[in-house]
Amino acid sequence: MEVNVEKPFKLVSDKVEGWITDLIAMLPNLVVAIVIVILFYVLARLARGAASNLFRRFSANLAVNSLFANIIFIALLITGTFIALGVLQLTTAVTSLLAGVGIVGLALGFAFQDIAANFISGILIAFQQPFRVGDIIENNDYMGTVTDISLRITTINTFQGLEVLIPNKNLFQDIVVNYTRTNERRVDLDVGVSYGDDLAKVKKVTLEAVSKLDSIDKSRDVTLFFKEFGDSSINFSVRFWAKSPRQPDYLAALSDAVMAIQIAYNENDIMIPFPIRTLDFGIKGGEKLSEMVLQHSNGKEKS
Repeated sequence: MEVNVEKPFKLVSDKVEGWITDLIAMLPNLVVAIVIVILFYVLARLARGAASNLFRRFSANLAVNSLFANIIFIALLITGTFIALGVLQLTTAVTSLLAGVGIVGLALGFAFQDIAANFISGILIAFQQPFRVGDIIENNDYMGTVTDISLRITTINTFQGLEVLIPNKNLFQDIVVNYTRTNERRVDLDVGVSYGDDLAKVKKVTLEAVSKLDSIDKSRDVTLFFKEFGDSSINFSVRFWAKSPRQPDYLAALSDAVMAIQIAYNENDIMIPFPIRTLDFGIKGGEKLSEMVLQHSNGKEKS
């Protein structure tokens, strides 16, 4: 049986010749495409440097600045690549790449939506700067000093010495109290006095006691406001300002005020009432308090 190899060889040869002819025809476009890629690479590097310098004016977060600069760099590179593919008339490849990028982006968005939310919140926090490193903030049940702000989490050190990592999404969506931003902090101390005390005297003695403290801001007035008739006391609030919003200064002012008020009330015969509870065991299986007192009295009379 005779094998004819001429026909397959001719087919392969024609195919190779066609490729070579197409390559020679595309050489000008290939050169142009390479030049475009090189130009866009140089442009991307220049744009990254300029963007980095620009972002430093608006944000002190180096991670965010670097992120946006790199995004611009990559975006320009991708743009140059697509233009080069278009020059090479590879429109099908360009369409496939765009479709693939869209599908991958959609899948990643669903899979990492929490991470993306924290990431975007971190970027917004970096630019809006509702708080900075060193500020005292409170979020939900956590209060402490901010030690680090990253793109995903914010780290605070509580006053109990604990390190707490809070997702940026929580800080961006929930209520955050910043005790440092205004550089002032008021102490509201609630006190109650007996119904038998002279309220005018109580107010005078309290204001004098608190106003003498060195741990408060004496440039601000100390105020007192009576609030309500309680179950066993007339309640009021003493308000004064700590020297600084720092937690140690706040606690020092609060502690000194409590001690000064207690000393002043003792010296002026002003009473801070406290609840007295009487336990009655007259439920099933026990004795009534009245019967216990009566038996105790009868025992004394017999003796």
